[in-house]
Amino acid sequence: AKSEFVHCARLDNLASCFLALRGLVEHVDGSGLEDDEEISLIALFDHEEVGSSSTTGAGSPIMAEAVRRISSALNAGDGDPDLYASALAKSFVLSVDQAHAVHPNYASKHEKGHMPLMNNGMVIKRNSNQRYATNGITGFIVRECARLAGLPPVQEFVVRNDCGCGSTIGPIISTATGIRAIDMGCPQLSMHSIRETMGVSDLTHGVALFRSFFKNFREVDKSISR
Repeated sequence: AKSEFVHCARLDNLASCFLALRGLVEHVDGSGLEDDEEISLIALFDHEEVGSSSTTGAGSPIMAEAVRRISSALNAGDGDPDLYASALAKSFVLSVDQAHAVHPNYASKHEKGHMPLMNNGMVIKRNSNQRYATNGITGFIVRECARLAGLPPVQEFVVRNDCGCGSTIGPIISTATGIRAIDMGCPQLSMHSIRETMGVSDLTHGVALFRSFFKNFREVDKSISR
């Protein structure tokens, strides 16, 4: 009634693709490249819902090859293995996939204290069995980027111990490359249905968080080792 929700199919995960692309475009349009010492890029993979094991999925060599080729190109074509290892260690992946918002009729399906609400900001996803790539440091980096952007505190999601937990591309990329990663996303209802639902405000929050990440990541990362 107040246009606070978006309803359509495949919000999971076209919404995150839109956030990443819009965030990068606004970073560039806002003269972000002029002071940018980093290589800011987005990668949109196929086949996440069926395991990512394909030539165009996150289980392919695409991410590792991109870092290797970029580091070599910036070093006058010299494929120095130490430079490549350093580039991997300094890199960071936002693995952004939609999250399960709490449903008012099935609130018991969520852990208390881990009930993401739509239109209340993005969600960091954690799992002790490593189904998500988030850890204490990667979680802090994203929380700090959100704070610097003046956004609401990022919400937290942990699956109940007696429920199964899906996974995303974060652990796949981290395992294959060693790059630090975090799993997060916008909260939504009716995931994988023909009428998925998410909050309009979360799209705004998501774009702002991506923009802040592109702008502030390196400074936040350096602050951890000081």
